[in-house]
Amino acid sequence: MNYRHSIINSKSENIRDEKKYCFLTLIFIQGIAIALLFINTTALAATVNPCPQGMVMISGGTFKMGSDNSSFVEERSPGDVTVTNFCIDKYEVKNAQFGEFVKSTGYVTVAERPLSQEQFPDLPDEQRLPGSLVFEMAKPGVKQVSFLSWWHWTTGANWQHPFGPDSALAQPAAGIASKSNYPVVHIAYEDALAYAKWSGKSLPTEAQWEYAARGGLDGATYAWGNEYSEHRANTWQGIFPIFNTKADGHLGIAPVGSFAPNGYGLYDMTGNVWEWTTDFFQVGHDRKSHQINPIALNQSFDPKKPDESKLHVIKGGSYLCAPNYCSRFRPAARESESPDTGTTHIGFRLVKNLVSSTLPLMKNNNGTTD
Repeated sequence: MNYRHSIINSKSENIRDEKKYCFLTLIFIQGIAIALLFINTTALAATVNPCPQGMVMISGGTFKMGSDNSSFVEERSPGDVTVTNFCIDKYEVKNAQFGEFVKSTGYVTVAERPLSQEQFPDLPDEQRLPGSLVFEMAKPGVKQVSFLSWWHWTTGANWQHPFGPDSALAQPAAGIASKSNYPVVHIAYEDALAYAKWSGKSLPTEAQWEYAARGGLDGATYAWGNEYSEHRANTWQGIFPIFNTKADGHLGIAPVGSFAPNGYGLYDMTGNVWEWTTDFFQVGHDRKSHQINPIALNQSFDPKKPDESKLHVIKGGSYLCAPNYCSRFRPAARESESPDTGTTHIGFRLVKNLVSSTLPLMKNNNGTTD
């Protein structure tokens, strides 16, 4: 009897051991499956979204660059232009990001350097001090006659002190909030290029920038449609440069991402600050039509600035654009700017080109990495 009982107990223990073994084997197999799923998902994500963190993938396509209906001659002669896949920054480059670059490299921006004697031989030494152009709102009763009335050369103005030496980005004792999440300004073209090289990216071409800014709405006047809205972007509300109603909640530059993104998930492609592109400025788009990834000629021409030959295209408009002045808060809008100029309303964002042979050419499809 005891022998039979022992056999039964032994068989029971074997059954329990087999069940335990099966259970552990099942757990192991499930673990392998989850790991493989994670690896495959990660690989798939890398294929679908091959962009660095903070960038959005823009799948290439053909679009109408420029505008038929614009009153600005430089936007006319629109043509079909094709761009291949690329990544673009979700936000304009921020003060915090530019600060990391300066900390890592010791870079000194154009606005932080004294004016050279070779370039400005007639200036006295006291006027060679580092500085930049700062916007000042018109004073009551002062008649505004030109842009020189509201732009002032300010000694000590630079990316760390946007409005002069007493306007540091962070002065808690003075009650000034940190501006680390604001777009960096007072950035000359060569400053933007230096940051791009350090980060392993590049400035966008005008075609890349405009294609991304449209957000899939090819032919629309604005990035959000055909009707102007003062609440869709950081622009000037009121009468420029006399008064600003702040209807959009901001008197000056806004933190990045303060307004809704466009159809591709990009923020502040309209308003806030102008953004540099690699293209030299030419009137119209005749030379870019029916090209893939077009690049402008290696010199510029702007009839408003006939003596300058190295002007670059800036895009997007800024917080200083109003319906009564500038009104360039549209994807097709463009302006020329000297490469050695930085102001309180010029910043930039970067792109990273993708090898078109590894990704299909599709339109209106994008991915994002946060």
